[in-house]
Amino acid sequence: MAGTPLTTGYASRGLSHRRPPRSVVPLLAPGLIWAGAAAVLALWWSDTTAVVGPAGWLTGAGRITGLLAGYACAVLLALMARVPLLDHSIGTDRLARWHALGGRCTISLVLAHTLLIIWGYAVASRTDVVDQTTLLVLHYPDLLKATAGFLLLVVTGIVSARAARRRMGYETWHYLHFATYLAVFLAFGHQLSNGADFVANRPAQLAWYALYLGVAALIAWYRFAVPVRRGLRHRLTVSAVRTEAPGVVSVHLTGRYLDELGARPGQFFRWRFLTRGLWWTANPYSLSAPPHSRHLRITVKADGSHSAALARLAPGTRVWAEGPYGGFTADRRTAPKVLLLAGGVGITPLRTLFETLPGQVTLIYRARRAEDLALRAELDAIAAARPATRVHYVVDDHPAPAGPGAVPQAALLTPHALSGLVPDLAGHDVYLCGPPGMTDAAVRALRGAGVPRRRIHHESFAF
Repeated sequence: MAGTPLTTGYASRGLSHRRPPRSVVPLLAPGLIWAGAAAVLALWWSDTTAVVGPAGWLTGAGRITGLLAGYACAVLLALMARVPLLDHSIGTDRLARWHALGGRCTISLVLAHTLLIIWGYAVASRTDVVDQTTLLVLHYPDLLKATAGFLLLVVTGIVSARAARRRMGYETWHYLHFATYLAVFLAFGHQLSNGADFVANRPAQLAWYALYLGVAALIAWYRFAVPVRRGLRHRLTVSAVRTEAPGVVSVHLTGRYLDELGARPGQFFRWRFLTRGLWWTANPYSLSAPPHSRHLRITVKADGSHSAALARLAPGTRVWAEGPYGGFTADRRTAPKVLLLAGGVGITPLRTLFETLPGQVTLIYRARRAEDLALRAELDAIAAARPATRVHYVVDDHPAPAGPGAVPQAALLTPHALSGLVPDLAGHDVYLCGPPGMTDAAVRALRGAGVPRRRIHHESFAF
């Protein structure tokens, strides 16, 4: 808890200097995805004896883009099914980036498939595209439902664009994304009833069913069943809410058998507080203290209606926690020396790593004002208790050092400044967490200081 930062379950076990084994999942996953795409193309190749004339080329391209779009839909859903093996080894933010890139490709494939098939059929039947579209939608099996699914996918793609995301809250964006499930469900039937590669190919049909049913099972289990089961078993409740800095509070939670969650320093949960105005959404917040078998803690800055409401939580409020998620853990460490670089409330996952990472650990914590340095007393206590750790505070609006360990405003995120604070910076692993602008500037400065990209670890929770 807040008053005893050095007596958690992790600290009591001692710190091992053994380098954790590297996971092969981040290397294998992209290869498996591309192998699946190659298998889809092989299906088209095996079913195509010849491509003749403009109509044949157009419909052939339409079949290929349709097969790839159907496969991509399944992959997109699998990436965000919150499967622990993928999430903990690859990282939530990296999976989200893959999902976003794949989403743009999928929308492009769906649009290309729709236009190419209509155009190809129109050329083959010597009709215009309007009549051909009407004929396909109204008279081909399952195509009316597929059209509804197509429109839902396009709308989801539009609201996922960066310009649209900035204009809506996290909760609105999150629930609009559930339309993707309905879109894929509506479009699935027409793939088997109209797709030339499936109509008379029973093995291909069975493989397609296995792919989609397998992904559906992962989603049902990890996104719905597991959170409900854990909510009932662990019975998390709010025990206290304490102010850490202006607009920043720590929410302390107690529960049963919390060690079964398998949470690790640096990870986060999606928290659903079962009280009026908050029960309908689950937002991601990192643990701000190493996990314990009886209690957990998060530290949150008021940066929206949901996070601001946490300051008013009453003790005894029931909580469901989905997770743990993220690969921002000690497993990413590759060097004996580590730099933790935090900005604002980004200190929360780094505070847990500062206490638990073995070896030489340096923390640089940047805030706009000295009073915004949340959890500072705990960080000072950790540094005092562990001789191999150091902490520097960078306060932007302070013309002089703001107390012991502080650095004046001149120490900005530049290669020269960081190298001055951290000798042999290029030989460090760097864990980075803060606002997007700060993390972008920090990555540029670290690269300029000679830190290899593979040793810069950061995880973003921006949607």
